Amino acid sequence: EVQLVESGGGLVQAGGSLRLSCAASGFFYDDYAIGWFRQAPGKEREGVSCISRSDGTTYYADSVKGRFTIAMDNAENTVYLQMNSLKPEDTAVYYCAADGVVENTACFGMDHWGKGSLVTVSS
Repeated sequence: EVQLVESGGGLVQAGGSLRLSCAASGFFYDDYAIGWFRQAPGKEREGVSCISRSDGTTYYADSVKGRFTIAMDNAENTVYLQMNSLKPEDTAVYYCAADGVVENTACFGMDHWGKGSLVTVSS
């Protein structure tokens, strides 16, 4: 059974930083995409950033380019999202998701989801 366990959310002031972590387990193969989606109150869920475990292809939403960085520790099967220069509009529940498709322009089709981690950015 695939499990995704997130950690690292919290409250931060605008301009601050947070790092999210997602530990993946239960995969029987190494070629999968993993990343982060978010859902703000009253808004649809959107892809934030994803990475391919096999070839390192990454995707970033335009709204986070230059501020967020995704990284994968293959030995630990853990993906990280370093979030810098946070803005109030980054406030959302952030979900780790895996086993979909990642291209430079999109991230979609995830089959497995974590429970979510709340990130709140105060102004």
